[in-house]
Amino acid sequence: MDLEKVNVEKEVKIVFMGTPEFAVPILNGILENYQVRAIITQPDKKVGRENKIIFSPIKKVGLEKTVLVLQPNSIKDAVEEIRVLQPDLIITCAYGQILPSELLKVPRLGCINVHASLLPKFRGGAPIHRAIMEGATQTGVTIMYMSEGMDEGDIISQKSIAIEATDTASSLHNKLSILGRDLLLETLPSIIAGTNTRTKQDSSEATYGFVIRRVDERISFSKTKRQVHNLIRGLYSWPGAYCLYEGKILKIWKSYITENYFPEMFDGQITAIYKDGFGVKVSNGEVVFTEVQLEGKTRMKAIDFVHGVENREALVGKVLD
Repeated sequence: MDLEKVNVEKEVKIVFMGTPEFAVPILNGILENYQVRAIITQPDKKVGRENKIIFSPIKKVGLEKTVLVLQPNSIKDAVEEIRVLQPDLIITCAYGQILPSELLKVPRLGCINVHASLLPKFRGGAPIHRAIMEGATQTGVTIMYMSEGMDEGDIISQKSIAIEATDTASSLHNKLSILGRDLLLETLPSIIAGTNTRTKQDSSEATYGFVIRRVDERISFSKTKRQVHNLIRGLYSWPGAYCLYEGKILKIWKSYITENYFPEMFDGQITAIYKDGFGVKVSNGEVVFTEVQLEGKTRMKAIDFVHGVENREALVGKVLD
C-alpha cells in the first residue's frame, strides 16, 4: 500500500451535499475513506397533524458521525459559510438544488455529482422512476462535474446496470445507490490526482427524468398493458400509481400482464377475478392487479380487496377511472 498516497487522500477536505436515502451509502463510503468537513442537506420537514419534525436520512448520518450539518433554505445563502470551510472538493448526490456559479468556483478540485442514470439520458430529479416508467432496459450511474445547467456537466466516469423485468423503482434505487458508492470510490483517486478523464455530454442525445407530479401517478387505461405495468413498477414503492374506484383513490402497488384480450370491453373495465387479484382491460389487453390500497385503508393483496367487496359478482364489468 502506498501510505503517502493514502495520506494525501485523507487530507483532501470534502463537503458533501445530499438529502434522501439514496445518498446514504454514498456518504458512508466517503466518510470511511476521506475527511468530510461538513454535510449540507435540505431543511427539516414537518409532517402530520402534529407537525412532527422529520430529519433527512443524510442529516441522521451526520448527527451519528458527529459531522457538521448545515441546512440552508437556499444554497445561495450558504456560499460564504462553505467558502470558510475551504473544501478541496464538493460532492453532491440528490441534494435537491442546483449549485450557483459562485459556489462551483470554491473548491480547487471542483464540484462533482453522483447521478442515477447514464447521462445524458434521464437528466433531472427522478431518473430511476422515469427509466422504468419509460420501459428502459438499461441504466446506471454517472460521476460528473457540476455546471449551472441541470445535469449537463462533463462526464468523468459511468457504470451501467441492466433493468430486470422484475425491478421496481425501489429495487433499482437500492442497486444504483450501491453502484454509485462503488463507482465514486473508484473514481475519486483520479480526480484528486488530476488524472481523470472529462467528456462533454452530447445534448442532442439528452432525455429527461423530471420529478414525479401528481398527474404522472394516475393510470390511463387507454395505454398499452406494458405501459400501465411499467408505470406501476416505476412508482413502487413511492409514490404509487393510482386510479379511481367508485370515486375513491385506489393505489395499485403490484401487477402483471397477461395475453388475454377483451375486445368487447371498455378500457378500465374489470375483466375477471383471479386467484391472486383481478384483471383490468387496457388498450391492447389485460393487466392483473395483485396488490392494492383503497383510500383510507392499508395496503392489501388484491384478492383480499375483492373478498371485501359486498357484491363480488358485480365487480366484473365495473369501470375504473
